[in-house]
Amino acid sequence: MALDVGDVRIGVAVSDLMGIIANPLETYTRKGVMETDAQYIANLAKEKEVTLIVSGLPLGLKGQENDQTAKTRDFIDALKEICAIPIEYLDERFTTLSAERLLIEGNVRRENRKKVIDKVAATIILQNYLDRKR
Repeated sequence: MALDVGDVRIGVAVSDLMGIIANPLETYTRKGVMETDAQYIANLAKEKEVTLIVSGLPLGLKGQENDQTAKTRDFIDALKEICAIPIEYLDERFTTLSAERLLIEGNVRRENRKKVIDKVAATIILQNYLDRKR
């Protein structure tokens, strides 16, 4: 399972059973309480029988950590407290931009792109992870 953690939404993607293809699962709208959000993701991972979670790590253009990196790490730390599934980070620079480009090329209307961009970004994160593991 991959996560694209944002302030408002969390994009979620899962792989097929063979770990070859990443598929978008959902875009979770955060409730504003970190523990509630982390519990939702933990329950989803358990329901989908996930064995590893990959979280995108938002870094600056030169690879430096920033405020969004710290927010993502805070969320993942909260998730780790309630979830025994191993969690790894993957540099997510340009994944949202790539997701938007894919959606534009697919003629997805602007108002609809906002609804799906996070889960598409999570799918890109997961596919990048799967490709690197092969």
